[in-house]
Amino acid sequence: MAIFREIQSRARLIAPPVVAACLAGYFGYHAIQGERGLFAWLSLKQELAQAQATQTALVKTRTALERRVMLLRPDSLDPDMLDERAHALLNYGRDDEVIILLPKERAPAR
Repeated sequence: MAIFREIQSRARLIAPPVVAACLAGYFGYHAIQGERGLFAWLSLKQELAQAQATQTALVKTRTALERRVMLLRPDSLDPDMLDERAHALLNYGRDDEVIILLPKERAPAR
């Protein structure tokens, strides 16, 4: 009986720090590895940087396309742009022009 009481009294002394350490470990692990932890935050930060880079590229592309469309509007028609589009869409060329046809894919140089 004395041994049982000794174990019981020591368990009462040891139990609160062990429970506190387990809780600290649990919350610490989830603060780093959890769904909203440090690694998830770093991953989201990286995805945000990639999305912003994509957005920047798309804005540049859109600006370039808007500039080309503006050159084809009836109120500010650019003859060079009209000529370029006619050549591309209608396969149109004048008698005094020299047309050089390039292959779509070139073989790699060795």
